[in-house]
Amino acid sequence: MTDCEKLKLFHNGLDISAYDFFGCHNLGEGKYVFRVWAPHAVKVSVVGDFNGWDENAAVMQLLCDGESYAAELTAKEGDRYKFCITTFEGRKLLKFDPYSFCSDFPRSQASVIYTRLTSKQRFAAAGEGEQPVNIYEVNLLSWKRHKNGKYYTFSELKRCLVPYVKDMGYTHVEFMPVTEYPFDGSWGYQVTGYFCVTARLGTPEDFADLVEEFHKNGIRVILDWVPAHFPKDDFALYEFDGQPLYECPLWDNMEHSGWGTRRFDFGRGGVDSFLLSSAVYFFDRFAVDGLRVDAVAAMLYLDYDRAEGQWTPNEYGDNLNLKATQFIKKFNGLIKGKFAGAITIAEESTAYEGITKPLEEGGLGFDYKWNMGWMNDVLFYCRQDPLYRHYHHQKITFSMVYSLNERYILPLSHDEVVHVKGSIVNKMPGEYADKFSGERALLGFMYAHPGKKLNFMGYEVAQFSEWNYNAGIEFFLKKFEKHRKMSVFVKELNNFYLNCKPFYEIETDWKGFEWLVVDDLINNVLAFNRYDKQGNCVCAVFNFSGIDQLAYTFGQNEGKYALAFSSDEKRFGGDGKLRKRSFTTKKQPSHGKEYSLTMDIPKLSCLYFIKEKL
Repeated sequence: MTDCEKLKLFHNGLDISAYDFFGCHNLGEGKYVFRVWAPHAVKVSVVGDFNGWDENAAVMQLLCDGESYAAELTAKEGDRYKFCITTFEGRKLLKFDPYSFCSDFPRSQASVIYTRLTSKQRFAAAGEGEQPVNIYEVNLLSWKRHKNGKYYTFSELKRCLVPYVKDMGYTHVEFMPVTEYPFDGSWGYQVTGYFCVTARLGTPEDFADLVEEFHKNGIRVILDWVPAHFPKDDFALYEFDGQPLYECPLWDNMEHSGWGTRRFDFGRGGVDSFLLSSAVYFFDRFAVDGLRVDAVAAMLYLDYDRAEGQWTPNEYGDNLNLKATQFIKKFNGLIKGKFAGAITIAEESTAYEGITKPLEEGGLGFDYKWNMGWMNDVLFYCRQDPLYRHYHHQKITFSMVYSLNERYILPLSHDEVVHVKGSIVNKMPGEYADKFSGERALLGFMYAHPGKKLNFMGYEVAQFSEWNYNAGIEFFLKKFEKHRKMSVFVKELNNFYLNCKPFYEIETDWKGFEWLVVDDLINNVLAFNRYDKQGNCVCAVFNFSGIDQLAYTFGQNEGKYALAFSSDEKRFGGDGKLRKRSFTTKKQPSHGKEYSLTMDIPKLSCLYFIKEKL
C-alpha cells in the first residue's frame, strides 16, 4: 500500500493500524522515519537527542494529503524526541508523539524511540457467556510498593502478582489504565500516550511478558481504555497543532468541564483511525484479551455533565451523540471481527437500552456492561444499620427487575473505596466482628446473583483504609485473625463460584433464577434458586438482619438440600452456629410452594445449598 493509499484510509476513519505508519519506525542501518498528522501547522520538525533539539535540523516534508508530515534521519533506539510545531500565529509547540510506543516519563515528557515490540500470539479461550468470569481489578502502581515507596516493576509483578491471582482463584485481571499519563492521582484516566504503556514500571516488552505470564497461568487480561476524553496538558493531544485537532472544535461539545478534559471529535476520520488503532495495538502487540471502555455514558450523551443551554440537540432533537454511537459500533464490530474471543466491556451508568445487544440486532455490541445500579443499591442497603434495613428492602431486590436484560458485570470497583466512601468492610455497620460478617454476606450475595463478578484489590484482606494510590494494599493485615480469615473466605468463595455452573451458566433468562423469599423485609431474609442448563440447583439463603433467624421456614421445591458453603464457618471468621449439614423438605405450603424447608439462619450470613439428585 502506498503512503497516499494509507493516508486515504486514515482520513476516512478506516485505518486500524495507523501506528504502523505514523510515529517513529526503523528503516534499518540507523535510519528512522518520523510521521505526524498536523493539518493546521505552518512548519513541523523533529527535535531530539540525535540533533541537539535544534528545530531547524530536521524539518519535515508535507505528504500527499497536505495534512501530514514526514522526515527520515539518523538516530538510535532509546533516543528521546518531540515534534516542534509552528502554528499559523508563530507559536512554537513541543509535542509528544501521539503514536509513540514509549515515553521518557518521569524524567521528561518526551517520546522515546522504541521499535522492538512485535505482534504476540493470542490466548485461546472459550465463549465468555457460559463461563465463570471473576475479575480482580488492579492498579499496578499501588498493588504493592517497596518499603522506600518505589513501584513494583512489570517484571516484579510478573513474579508476585500472577501467582497471587492464580492462587486466589480469579479468572481475569483488569488493569486500571496502563497507557501513559502524567499524574498518578488521575489513576491513569487522563491519558497522554495512547500507544504507550507507562514507563514508570518498565518497557513495553516487560509489559508483554507480564501479560504472557498471566496467560500461561490460565488468566485473561483486560485493560481499561479511555476513548471518551483526554487531558489539557500542553505537551500532548490538547490543541495539537495550535488548534483543536483531536478534540471536537464546537463550543458545545468540546470539553468535559467536570473533569477539565477535552472530548474526542468522533466521526472525524483521523480521530476515529487514531482511537481504533490504539485499541487494535493492545490486542495485536500485547495479546490482551479485552478492553473495558471507560465513561461510555459521557460518549453517548450530548448533555452529559452539562446544564440546560450548554448543549445542542442532534438532528433528531434529542440528546444522543450520534457520531459517538457510530464510533462505538465501529469499534465493537472491528474488535470482534479481528480478534476471536476478545472481550469488550462498557462502564455505562444509564438506562440506555442495548449496550450488550449484538450489532446485527441494533445494539452497541459490547460483551458486558457494568451494573452500576446493582452496585449503588446494594451498597446503600449494606450501609444501613440492620435495625433499619427493612425501610430499604427494595434496594437489595430491585436489580432482578432488569438484571436479565443485559449481560452484566457486578462491580465493586476502585470508585467505591475512595473519596471518603469507605472501604468495603468499613461500609458495614455494627461492632468489629459484624463488619466482617457484613462483608462476607455482601460477597456471598454478589457471587450468587446473576452477573459476572469484579472486585477491586484490597477487599480480600478486609482493608479498613480507603485505597491510596500512593501506597500498596495492606497485606500485612493478614497477621491478624479476622483479616487472614477474610482472605481464606474470598479464596474459598472464588473456588466455589469457579466450580458452580448454576452461578454462571444461565444469566439472561429466568430459567436460571427463581425467587423463593423476596418480600420478607421485616426479617431481612432473602432466598433464591440458581439453575444450570442441566437443571442442577443451588439454593442461596441470606440473613441481612442483626439477629439469628431460628427455625425459619420458606417454600422450596421438594427434595434434599446439602449445605455446601456457609459464610458463618469459624475458618472464615464466623461463629459456626449452623451445625446441621443436610435439610429435607416437608409437605408444608409456604411462599407459593407445596413444600418447605426449615432451618436456623445465622445473622449477617449467606448459605449455599446444593439440591441432591434423587
